Amino acid sequence: MTFLAIDIGNTRLKWGLYDAPRPGATLLAHGAAFLETIDTLANTDWKALPAPAAMLGCVVAGDVVRRRAEEQLEIWDLEPRWVVPTAQDCGVVNGYEHPSRLGADRWAALVGARQRALAGGLRRPALVVMVGTAVTVDALDADGRFLGGLILPGFGLMLRALEMGTAGLKVPTGEVVDFPKNTSDALMSGGAAALAGAIERQHRRLVQVTGASALLLMTGGAAVKLAPLVHPPFEIVDSLIFEGLLALQARR
Repeated sequence: MTFLAIDIGNTRLKWGLYDAPRPGATLLAHGAAFLETIDTLANTDWKALPAPAAMLGCVVAGDVVRRRAEEQLEIWDLEPRWVVPTAQDCGVVNGYEHPSRLGADRWAALVGARQRALAGGLRRPALVVMVGTAVTVDALDADGRFLGGLILPGFGLMLRALEMGTAGLKVPTGEVVDFPKNTSDALMSGGAAALAGAIERQHRRLVQVTGASALLLMTGGAAVKLAPLVHPPFEIVDSLIFEGLLALQARR
């Protein structure tokens, strides 16, 4: 009973086909497409896939993009189902003032993080960092309560804001270094340091509030850029949202 997980972000659609709709399922195939090209999925990446028995996805890119994805799913006899955050699910209690307004990708990532925080019979707090077009830094306590989180501009948004708001600065192709000696490196390193500082501050606060060692999980295409600057021990988990979707589907 194969299962298709889909994550539609602000820039790309990412998908994974699993052998079963349950945590720990085997990944059979996966891929990604920029939103501009998702109208070709049925005739390219998905054409040779075995028909999934079920699917669950999360989407933050809006209804128009969601409908375009659903058109591609018509190659299979499949009912499209999309995550709507609730007050509680899979051991996670949604502490947002209006639970349904939490981003579906954040909710799925929190559910995935909770599964990892419980691994080995331990119950640990977790800080969940998603590094994409925007960066989110979300905190879970040891009981699975979502305490709240930050939303920050990602690398591209930060750099474009500087380019638009200053004279003579262009979006750079620099590197992240400790002491930049050129403008491109200074811009790239400044953005990375700002994000890393926010992550480290939230991690420190989570440890203080919970009185326990907190798991730090990072996911997203640009997570590797932050890796050299983040000092608390962390793990990069590319599949974190998919792990949450598997757990949510298993509950259904």
